[in-house]
Amino acid sequence: MEKQKVVRELTPSLKTIHLWGIAVGLVISGEYFGWSYGWASAGTLGFLVTSLLIATMYTTFIFSYTELTTSIPHAGGPFAYARRAFGPTGGFIAGAATLIEFVFAPPAIALAIGAYLNVQFPGLDPKVAAVGAYLVFMTLNILGVQLAANFELFVTVLAIGELLVFMGVVTPGFSLANFSANGWAGGSELNHTAVLGILAAIPFAIWFFLAIEGAAMAAEEAEDPRRTIPKAYIGGILTLVVLAIGVMLFAGGVGDWRKLANINDPLPQAMKAVVGDNSGWMHMLVWIGLFGLIASFHGIIMGYSRQIFALARAGFMPAIFARVHPRFKTPHLATLLGGAIGIIAIFSDEWISFGGQTLTANIITMSVFGALVMYIMSMLSLFRLRRCETRLERPFRAPFYPLFPAIALGIAVLSLVTMAWLNQLVFAVFVAAMLTGYAYFLSTKDQRDAAPEDDMLESRPETGAGLRASMAPGQD
Repeated sequence: MEKQKVVRELTPSLKTIHLWGIAVGLVISGEYFGWSYGWASAGTLGFLVTSLLIATMYTTFIFSYTELTTSIPHAGGPFAYARRAFGPTGGFIAGAATLIEFVFAPPAIALAIGAYLNVQFPGLDPKVAAVGAYLVFMTLNILGVQLAANFELFVTVLAIGELLVFMGVVTPGFSLANFSANGWAGGSELNHTAVLGILAAIPFAIWFFLAIEGAAMAAEEAEDPRRTIPKAYIGGILTLVVLAIGVMLFAGGVGDWRKLANINDPLPQAMKAVVGDNSGWMHMLVWIGLFGLIASFHGIIMGYSRQIFALARAGFMPAIFARVHPRFKTPHLATLLGGAIGIIAIFSDEWISFGGQTLTANIITMSVFGALVMYIMSMLSLFRLRRCETRLERPFRAPFYPLFPAIALGIAVLSLVTMAWLNQLVFAVFVAAMLTGYAYFLSTKDQRDAAPEDDMLESRPETGAGLRASMAPGQD
């Protein structure tokens, strides 16, 4: 009996500008908070070195990743590419890592939203505000992708404008001497301690760009994804590199940067040093700055819901999470599942706040572990598909192949090994989560066999890939 084919129930309605808004919006909270923990590890100069290294990784990665996104425009994103390149086990590794990245990033952002609101309302518990943010933006995501994408574009443009305003307002107080004072870990000299600090700061430099790849998960909802996605991704990474370097330089040059390390609201505190506590500029930054956090929070909710949806549709998670709301045509149950996990993380101080790191820093590190594994699997998938599926249509081809994907892969591997060495407890939690998922994967083969066939996930035997051709029907 022939298996049912996958029905594409997500509505293709997003234009290039929406995808650019999603790509930038997914990330832009990283310009508002999180990165300053890197100063605590590496100092300003050391973290600048880390950031430039990671910016190189992301630039080469995005130019390479766009080839995969346009060749296989699937809601599963990295899961779909690795499944097609390496079969079900490869799909599981990429999908589970992406899920950890996208499920653990929102609680960190929600806590930052709470911290920003606490500046204006000192009596408001940041965790209560974080839960409120989840409830509001899960609802908005469920109400429809067009509404969600338009909102994402609106708040992203506001957030970019606010970052430019921040740089302009603090310019009179900027001094390169302030930025470079005690700029290396352990003091003012580049030595062994400084190098260790540069390596320890990797997860916080990644936070500047984390989740830009999530725009790929909107591929099934994009109009002409083979044309619109390359424009959105290239414009997005260029926008983010400029903003990341600009914000870091200007924030670090207005006073004693050490006061901004290990806090969730570095930009308002940096502006205070220039305009004072009661300036209208400062209050505007807090309020409009929320839009940057909201843009990423809202966009990543959209990303994790599509990843859960795609995994469930392919039988890698319970099929109930592949249901689409009958009216709004959005994966509502997948949205709620990721939100429930994030809210639990917010209130899990005792087991997430360890290793001398704050709750937010450990959540960020956990999310980055997932991202790095996903980046590695994506670049390996690109190399595999280039070799095995020569006839696969590639509307956009990675420039300077194989150099660009090799650079991205090499830096990602270096970052993963370094982070595992310096964050052993968080890495152990990450590995435990992956192994738990793998145990579920091994026990649910029948569930995957019963899932509808999806042509985008299957390699093509006529091109020499042969990953499925050698298997009996239904075999994993």
